[in-house]
Amino acid sequence: MNLLHRLELWGDRHHPRWMDIVRVALGIFLCIKGIQFVYNMSSLMAEVDSKLPMPPFALVVLGHYVFVAHLLGGILFILGAYTRVAALFQIPILIGAILFVNSSRDLWRPFPELIISVLVLALLVYFLIAGDGPWSLRGEDEMNRNSPGRSS
Repeated sequence: MNLLHRLELWGDRHHPRWMDIVRVALGIFLCIKGIQFVYNMSSLMAEVDSKLPMPPFALVVLGHYVFVAHLLGGILFILGAYTRVAALFQIPILIGAILFVNSSRDLWRPFPELIISVLVLALLVYFLIAGDGPWSLRGEDEMNRNSPGRSS
């Protein structure tokens, strides 16, 4: 059994149900951030371009990647489908947000975006390891079938 399969089985066995509520809330948050990103895309892309100069086409591709990943990833998080894949696509965006966008802003504002970005990144890493949980499209039946030592 390889490392990824063992990690998936561990995540399936040690996933508390209340973390599914956190997963759904994170999915809603990512969808809202994706929609907000579209409304502020030009200013955010200008800020990224000032710190990391890129060709205009690359900025357009990056902007659309962020929007689609947030919106589709948020929907997948809400449903509990392909949670690990959705988290994998979100992690580079959050690392970029921490390094390029939020690093220059004041840390202790009333709603500190850097702290929120770090918290969301930590949750994404958790769901990358733990998976979707029992309250998802996959459900408990399939998780029990994948557990070793269980007979059908």
